[in-house]
Amino acid sequence: MKSGFSKRKYQNVREFLADIWFLLRNGPQILRVLKNRTVSPAFRERLMLAVIAVYGCRLCSWAHTREAFKSGITRDEITALLSGSVDDSPPDEAVAVMYAQHWADSGAKPTPESSRMLVDSYGLQKAQAVNLVLRMIRVGNLTGNTWDYLLHRVSFGRLGTSS
Repeated sequence: MKSGFSKRKYQNVREFLADIWFLLRNGPQILRVLKNRTVSPAFRERLMLAVIAVYGCRLCSWAHTREAFKSGITRDEITALLSGSVDDSPPDEAVAVMYAQHWADSGAKPTPESSRMLVDSYGLQKAQAVNLVLRMIRVGNLTGNTWDYLLHRVSFGRLGTSS
């Protein structure tokens, strides 16, 4: 994870509910992306690890590192992705992985130019699939970080993390 980065949490219930509503509204499309493998499992894990590097969820990091290994991603690439580097990513996936970092850094509000670049690089259908994957991991990361923070508070610092 990026050194000195404060883990991003949900700021309020409205933000959380907006993300959950997005997932519910797009459930069939998400299932199609996962079932039809619009993005391969390894590609999906690279995107997720790129977002985890920005949001810093320790629970997601643990789970998706395991899934990344299962999908064939090397230890060196996983380490690089979690530190914010896309240098070891396959060239045909690097644009999407960099977009994922930008997407997370911008609070899921990428610039129009970066969104256009994603569509130009992968086509509309795959770009939409990438954005669905990113929203899924955002919900997981922010929920995990929020839970970790609350656990830390209610346990008087014995459990979870403070940031």
